[in-house]
Amino acid sequence: METTQKNKQRGFSLMELMLALTIIGIISVIGLRTFTGKSDQARHLQAYDTLKQVQEGITEFYMKTGNYPELSSWEAMVGANSPLVTRHMIKVNIPINDPWGNPFEGKSTKNTFELKCAGRPDQGEELGPITWTPNGPIGGPGQQPRDSTTTAPAETAPVQTASPQ
Repeated sequence: METTQKNKQRGFSLMELMLALTIIGIISVIGLRTFTGKSDQARHLQAYDTLKQVQEGITEFYMKTGNYPELSSWEAMVGANSPLVTRHMIKVNIPINDPWGNPFEGKSTKNTFELKCAGRPDQGEELGPITWTPNGPIGGPGQQPRDSTTTAPAETAPVQTASPQ
């Protein structure tokens, strides 16, 4: 009876442990790739929302004054002394860098404006650049970026619905 108890296996064999670790490794890699992809999509959406906030402030400024504010840079648009901030058209402390750490770009004149985010530098079109003009966004979430052969629509200002104050 003692000989049969000594022959009983206690624990897992080396092959079983290696197989279990391989399966865990494969599942971990798949999960990490999925998480990284969703994280980048969330960053892209965050950048889009930041551009949209400033675009809405610029459009509100246009609706109240009949022209866009003359601002030469993104920092001038979102800084504490910006007419968009002082007139409460955009919130205070809008970031100057996108979620990947690259600077947002922006400029506006009396007749037009352009807001830009470079997107994730190594991701191509899916998480690529976003440009916002009076014609709307190009390259944002759920939109196809325009290629160089596509012609841009003529620049038009938003329709004025409120009287200037």
